[in-house]
Amino acid sequence: MIKKPIIIFLLVLITSWAANAQKLWSLEDCIQYAMEKNLQIKQQQLAIDNADADLLQSKMGLLPDLNGGATHSYNYGQTIDRYTNQFATERVQSNNFYLQSSITLFNGFEKINTIRQNMVKLDYNRLDKEKYANDIALSIATMYLQVLYYTEMLDVNKNQLEITQMQVARMQKMVEAGTLANGDLLTIEAQAATEELSVVETQNQLDLAYLSLAQMMDLPSVNGFSIEKPEISLGEQSYLLENPDKIYDFALNNQPEIKSAKLKVKSSELGLARVRGYQYPTLSLGGSWATGYSGASKDASQLGTGKYEISVLKTKSGEEILQPVYDYEYKTRSFSNQIKDNDNKSIGLSLNIPIFNTWQVRTNINKSKIGIKSAELDLQLAENNLRKTIQQAYADAKASLNRYQASGKKVAASEEAFKYSEQKFTVGLLNTVDYNNTKKELNKSHSELLQSKYDYVFKTKVLDFYLGKPMTLKK
Repeated sequence: MIKKPIIIFLLVLITSWAANAQKLWSLEDCIQYAMEKNLQIKQQQLAIDNADADLLQSKMGLLPDLNGGATHSYNYGQTIDRYTNQFATERVQSNNFYLQSSITLFNGFEKINTIRQNMVKLDYNRLDKEKYANDIALSIATMYLQVLYYTEMLDVNKNQLEITQMQVARMQKMVEAGTLANGDLLTIEAQAATEELSVVETQNQLDLAYLSLAQMMDLPSVNGFSIEKPEISLGEQSYLLENPDKIYDFALNNQPEIKSAKLKVKSSELGLARVRGYQYPTLSLGGSWATGYSGASKDASQLGTGKYEISVLKTKSGEEILQPVYDYEYKTRSFSNQIKDNDNKSIGLSLNIPIFNTWQVRTNINKSKIGIKSAELDLQLAENNLRKTIQQAYADAKASLNRYQASGKKVAASEEAFKYSEQKFTVGLLNTVDYNNTKKELNKSHSELLQSKYDYVFKTKVLDFYLGKPMTLKK
């Protein structure tokens, strides 16, 4: 009875593992996984959280502060008690309690500009994260296409090897029958060994491409990792090559790195306004409440008596005056009464006028102006780099398209030439060396076609990206 649930659990676990192992990852799946798992993107999110905390703190800075305190102490030896204003020579316990608050009424709008600057910083941190995510997506798309390229190249090489192995088998029979020299067989076997090495090398390159893609995604293991092989149509994408200026104009208003650079200029301008606020007087409103307790504060209670004694006082005639003598009892005043009686409140305005502060404010203003110029140059550089990137991607895509079209014609011609050579080789009208050269040329043309194809696809995906289209290989 106990084994049955365990067996069911293991079956579910194995089924789940098998399903994950057999999953074919699309380009969208790879990008989405990277967005969720990439540690550097998570670090960018922490920068956003930090900027959000700074913004909240700057908003809270508009509120009045409130601080309280309490002390409990004992005094030994002679001192003046602060509440009785009398000398005390015995051990005296004292307690003090206070609350104080202040609020800035005016400081040259420094706090307001700090809030505005922190709002802008939060926005450009979000855009920086988006820009970094876009870079990750482009890198993953590049490696995804690399995997597709090596996958197709592996199929081509395997097909070429299969054809050569068929020729090897046919020529072995001819050598055994005595109709063909053994040297021709050795030549074609050497060609088969070369093509087998190409298959192994292409497989290694495919494995490395899978590993690079998995590492970009932060995938723990490549075991069972396999991508989709979508049908890629090239003819429908040629419209993207019409006008690079339209692509640039769109990207200029929508790319996060440009938006971020513009916001950084604005942040620098707000930083200058904030620093200039230090030139103005600061007006603050403050108030406090305090009270305390002292063990030296006592109340005297008179004890009555009927006894009269001669006083030191005398009349003008010298007659001594008798007066009653009283005894007194001294008790420390109660804690609650002292707290109530020692209550003290205050409220006031304070004005701080900056006159000379060792040129610090002026230096900060000059540095802020330099920061604005630096941010403006960064914006200009970002715009220039964007223009160059789009122009280069456009030129590369156009060149790749031309190269792909030319490679297609070359493949068609090479295939016809190889068919003709294969027919001649089969009937003995073509030697092994010429046959291998024709086959190598066909293999080379296939490789060039695949390279130009995926290079063109990537360049058009870059242009799609700058047009704000989703990164996908689906039709």
